[in-house]
Amino acid sequence: MLRFLMVCLVCLVGGNVYANETWIPTISNSVIAPLAEKSLLLDIARIQQKKLVAVGERGHILLSVDGEKWQQVSVPTEATLTSVFFINNLVGWVVGHDATILKTNNGGNNWHIQHSDPSLEKPFLDVVFKDPFHGVAVGAYGFFYRTVDGGKTWLSEFHEEFLSTEDSAYLNELKLEDEEAYFDERESILPHFNRIVSDGRTTYLVGEAGVIAKSNDLGLTWSIFDEIYQGSFFDLVRTQQGNLLVVGLRGNVFRSLKNGTPWIESKTETTSLLNSIVLSDEGRVFILGNNGVILESRDDGHSFVLKSQPDGKSLIAGVWFKNRIVAVSDAGIKNISMDSSGFNY
Repeated sequence: MLRFLMVCLVCLVGGNVYANETWIPTISNSVIAPLAEKSLLLDIARIQQKKLVAVGERGHILLSVDGEKWQQVSVPTEATLTSVFFINNLVGWVVGHDATILKTNNGGNNWHIQHSDPSLEKPFLDVVFKDPFHGVAVGAYGFFYRTVDGGKTWLSEFHEEFLSTEDSAYLNELKLEDEEAYFDERESILPHFNRIVSDGRTTYLVGEAGVIAKSNDLGLTWSIFDEIYQGSFFDLVRTQQGNLLVVGLRGNVFRSLKNGTPWIESKTETTSLLNSIVLSDEGRVFILGNNGVILESRDDGHSFVLKSQPDGKSLIAGVWFKNRIVAVSDAGIKNISMDSSGFNY
């Protein structure tokens, strides 16, 4: 996903519980930038059709009530922020580089650091909560943290069920020979966890190397689906008709009518990387991708029509807001009104 590729680029330039210490660095506030809404933004959330929150590079967090005018708020970090999630209209979390986790209690107007540890050299890529107390944050190389107290404390977990048989045997042997090397090795042996989604009582996780998994206990244990594609997946949603859609590399879209089995490929006529799925209020399905790609489906994801943007900017994430798509991209905020003939800015 472009979000993960951008995360890697910025990094270059800029389960069992095994750790429970939260390291808080010296606070360096984000810089209020006049053109923040045109900078690299990596995620966007909608709060009850009343407010939008977008996050991105340099600790940028932007708020809007109409999708047109945006206000940047001061944040106690300059780390690149990759994902935002709200449990209600007031309480939300943002995660990002340097193992950063931020929380707000007033709808995004003010934020405080709950966790940060640049020494880990790993980014969080997504965060989800099932209620105001229980949540998980996931990221690169199997990065997985859990809280049961609203984020006052975060505990790291290692989910060995995502290891291949060969990697599991290798780690077991290494642990007997050199325990220090064992802990070092397992820091980078798991696949990237790109997206975690709460769907009622079920939690879904998608990631690198074709990973699709589900959990009925917020990720304490996982059931991993049989591999349907060896490439990475970057988003998963349940459609308004109750079916599952998952998207990933090289224009791959798969649809499930039975909660994950079997998965049936939907043709897309594109090989662009697909980043995010957006559901409209009236049941249309949109998929946002690199190279300005927008895929539209009017039959619940069975088939898609390709509608590319003329400027070719990569669309990283989006929401349906006031009868249009509000997306974030490598060039900032984009408002895209979809109609039967294509799209209009």
